[in-house]
Amino acid sequence: MEVKKQKRVVLFVSPTCKWCTTAKQYFKKQGIKFKAIDITKDEKAAKDCERHGCRGVPVVMIGSRWICGFDQKNIDKMLNL
Repeated sequence: MEVKKQKRVVLFVSPTCKWCTTAKQYFKKQGIKFKAIDITKDEKAAKDCERHGCRGVPVVMIGSRWICGFDQKNIDKMLNL
C-alpha cells in the first residue's frame, strides 16, 4: 500500500482568535500535523500573511498555497480529506 506524504501545513494564529482555536482543534481531530505560528510574536510571519492578502487570522498555508480564514471546504480539498 502506498502511503501519501502529507503536505506541509502552517497555521498562523493569535492567542485571542476563536477561529484559530477552531482550526487547531480541526487539524488535531483529522490527524493533520501542523506548525502553529503566533503572529503577535513573529513580525515576519505577520508581514508574510499580509503580503499574501490576508489581513486577519487564522491563515493556513498548505504546501505553497495560502488560505485566508478557516475555510474548511478548501482545506479539505487541498489535503484530500
